Amino acid sequence: MYFCRQNMLKRKVRQFIERKSLLQKGDKVLVALSGGADSVALLRVLLQLGYACEAAHCNFHLRGAESNRDEAFVTALCQQLNVPLHVKRFQTKAYARKNGISIEMAARDLRYDWFATSAKKLDCAAIAVAHHQDDSIETFLLNLIRGTGLKGLQGMHPINGAIVRPLLCVNRQEILDYLQHLGQAYVTDSTNLQTDFTRNKIRLELLPLLESINPAIKQRLLLTMDHLKEALLIYNSGINEGLMRVLDKKGINIEKLLAEPSPQSLLYEYLSPSGFNETQINDIMQTLQGQSGKVFTGKDVCVVKDRTHLIMEEIKEPTPPELEQEELPYTPDFVIPKDKDTACLDADKLKGGVQVRLFQPGDWFIPFGMKGKKLVSDFLTDQKKSVSEKARQYVLCCESEVAWVIGERIDNRFRVDNHTKRVILFRKKSETLC
Repeated sequence: MYFCRQNMLKRKVRQFIERKSLLQKGDKVLVALSGGADSVALLRVLLQLGYACEAAHCNFHLRGAESNRDEAFVTALCQQLNVPLHVKRFQTKAYARKNGISIEMAARDLRYDWFATSAKKLDCAAIAVAHHQDDSIETFLLNLIRGTGLKGLQGMHPINGAIVRPLLCVNRQEILDYLQHLGQAYVTDSTNLQTDFTRNKIRLELLPLLESINPAIKQRLLLTMDHLKEALLIYNSGINEGLMRVLDKKGINIEKLLAEPSPQSLLYEYLSPSGFNETQINDIMQTLQGQSGKVFTGKDVCVVKDRTHLIMEEIKEPTPPELEQEELPYTPDFVIPKDKDTACLDADKLKGGVQVRLFQPGDWFIPFGMKGKKLVSDFLTDQKKSVSEKARQYVLCCESEVAWVIGERIDNRFRVDNHTKRVILFRKKSETLC
């Protein structure tokens, strides 16, 4: 029985690694080793399968003497197994305070950043972490409770970049049986037994309750996750086809989007990678048949509701254009430049100096060739400028009066005429996008 159980887990893991192409024969693997049952089993089975392993242990200094106990345990274990061990000690609470994040998120960021750096430095092909089927089920239920789309209902992935999870083919009990028959000790994190955290409540309270209703609930949930993974492939194919129909050079065509079977899902899948949440998507949907001009902001892009399109634009701070200035006599043979990036103004009409600033609500000017006043905002609307383009529009002012909507039109009051003796040329040195 000892030989059978030990080799059953070993065989499952070997077949899973081959089927999912997690590792290649001869790969060097960096094993995330906490000292708990799962990570110890992961190290032992990968060594049995012939992989060259190095171990990485994080001491987050969150559990006092227990944290130091774990470090001492993995040190002794790696010496016993002749496995190179790398230890990193973190000031996790200070990092969390500095970055305004939870302790749990801080520990996650710190360990994965260090794992990635270490794997590259040590020339490891992959970073192996010890998540198993029960962890995947807990993730499924956690996401279901919080609310999620199809992507969040797949559980954990066997491979994610350099991260591999060779134990996703076995459950917690199989791991414990494997260690018992090896006679291999491990440490227990006391916080895993506390119900303060949502994941622990799922493990210690919700799953036992579900098992009392259906003893095979874990197997049914794993099967459901497999079905959802298949459904997601079909869903993603439909999303990609839909995006091809609604996207053009300008952005998302609103009329075509509304003609799709599920426009809100299409919009969510397109915008969520840019930091837009479900509430924002709902708000955008509410504006599709309304007035243009609404702006919605994500992580690093904004979505502008235009007349016919939703336009995505990168968010950057507006930067004043660099202007070159040249004063020249106005002679009969002088040719006034016609390009929009150059303004030719009567020098004597520019009294009191000039300044460059962003245009402000209420700014007006008399566009060259016209006699009446026009609000700069209305002029830009006539030029079909989006809301975000308007927000980046600079003007050249003489005292409080707009002399040039830079890159667009000069003011008629400052134009060159028959009485002009000197001209000043203002040229945009380079186009500054923001």
